[in-house]
Amino acid sequence: MPIDPYILLLLGTVGLAALFPARGAAADVASGASTAAIAFLFFLYGVRLSTREALDGLKHWRLHGTVLACTFVVFPLLGLASRGLVPVLLTHPLYQGLLFLTLVPSTIQSSIAFTSMARGNVPAAICAGSFSSLVGIVVTPLLAAALLGSSAGGFSADSLVQIVLQLLVPFLAGQVLRRWIGGFVARHKKVLGLVDRGSILLVVYTAFSEGMVQGIWHQVSPLRLGGLLVVEAVLLAVMLALTWYGGKALRFNREDRIAIQFAGSKKSLASGLPMASVLFGAHASLAVLPLMLFHQMQLMVCAVIAKRRLQDPREEAGEVTVPAPAAPSRTAVGTGSHPR
Repeated sequence: MPIDPYILLLLGTVGLAALFPARGAAADVASGASTAAIAFLFFLYGVRLSTREALDGLKHWRLHGTVLACTFVVFPLLGLASRGLVPVLLTHPLYQGLLFLTLVPSTIQSSIAFTSMARGNVPAAICAGSFSSLVGIVVTPLLAAALLGSSAGGFSADSLVQIVLQLLVPFLAGQVLRRWIGGFVARHKKVLGLVDRGSILLVVYTAFSEGMVQGIWHQVSPLRLGGLLVVEAVLLAVMLALTWYGGKALRFNREDRIAIQFAGSKKSLASGLPMASVLFGAHASLAVLPLMLFHQMQLMVCAVIAKRRLQDPREEAGEVTVPAPAAPSRTAVGTGSHPR
């Protein structure tokens, strides 16, 4: 399982922040630039998503409800259960980051990419990932306030408004302007894909620079990082199994189960990073460390699973299925250039 080159860029960005952290006026500039970059990223998400397909996707409410339940109910419950691993495997700050990881929305682009690779219900994956991201703009901060309490020291009504302005408003603006610029974005999606990657790298640099300035990295040891990786591997395995076999128990067909597995078992780095910056402030670097590690792990494991799904029979022996609603065309939707 090869390492995603983008992860190497992320690690290089962390190293750059460790050696040359942004301080003073430079930190203010970096923070402002990362906020603008993430807003533009979600604007592009809004332009890429076909409003017609999003409305058509609402017809498949059982699938979307299942993905949302996995993302915002099952994942957080597993995160709360991991509290018992402190201090044996996890320190309290790493546990907080792990719990925050379980609260963020699902991915959009990698859910689409892996569902397509495995010949699943791609329109359902498009809508499920998009709905999860939109719901998460409001639900994730509220869950963080309820479950993390004072740990999410930056949470307030103002922080919720800030997240909505940074993520939801640009997305809606992209939907409004899609009629006029959707074709341009579709034609230049490879070039604009650099915005996706650059936005995340800028947010990572800003968060880890602030962590270096605050001197919080003495809290993490290689042994603790190893423990965190073990916990995240178990978490991912449990969610992959629950989404696949749970989909079968709920009588979804094979194509829908593939979409549920890939959309319901993953977490979004693009959504989680700006939220953590707002909610955790100076401690955002430790809060997003578990999410960064989980991001790479989910890409590696899901790439293998997607390839293995191609070898499955089209209908598993003995599986009972129900027809899915008519799937809308996906020709009007850009899937981005890099799965996240």
